[in-house]
Order: sequence, then C-alpha cells, then structure tokens
Amino acid sequence: QVQLVESGGGLVQAGNSLRLSCSDSGGAFTSSAMGWFRQTPGNKREFVAAISRDGSATDYADAVKGRFTISRDSPKDTVYLLMNSLKPEDTGAYFCALHQTVFSSRTYTTDGAYEYWGQGTQVTVSS
Repeated sequence: QVQLVESGGGLVQAGNSLRLSCSDSGGAFTSSAMGWFRQTPGNKREFVAAISRDGSATDYADAVKGRFTISRDSPKDTVYLLMNSLKPEDTGAYFCALHQTVFSSRTYTTDGAYEYWGQGTQVTVSS
C-alpha cells in the first residue's frame, strides 16, 4: 500500500532555503511520476513542481521557476523539493503526490492526475 510521508517543513526568513522530502513506503515509487502541490487556507491546492518517472523531465509553476528544484532518488524511494530564495508568498502546506504511470518521461501538473497524497508539511516564510 502506498504511503507518502513528507518532512522538512518549518519556519524560515525570506531569502533562505528549505528542502522538503517525501518518501514512499509502498513500493510504487519507481513506477510513478511525482509532484508537489501547496495550499493555503481558503484557497485551492496549486501545482508547484513535477518530475517524471525516470527523472528525465521536470515541470514548475511560473511562480517558483528558477528558485525551486525537484529531484528524485529512486534507490531511496524519495522525492525532494529544494526551495531557494523563499518568499512570504511561498507560505503554505506542501503536499507530495504520486501517480502510477507507464509513461517514463511525462510530468503531470494537475492534482486530479495523482492517486496518492501525503499528509502535508507546513512551510512558513516570514518577511
């Protein structure tokens, strides 16, 4: 059974960095594309970054391009989100998501594409 567990959130000052991690304990990681989404109270969940099953392709929301980097370590069944130059508007609950797919180099940017979700980790950026 797929179980995603995120870690690495916290409170940081604007301009600093955080690295989020998300591990899958269910054995589906290597056959899956992964994504990161974020949500603030009263707002819809929004796409942040995605990586293909084989790691060859990545995709980013315009708001984070050039600042965030998504990567994956298949032997560790873990996906990372390195967030640099953080801004107060990056504050929110960050969720990783998993989509099992036969397509090795596709990324998925809509939350409806993902079958499994982590519980979320809070990121708060102070000004």
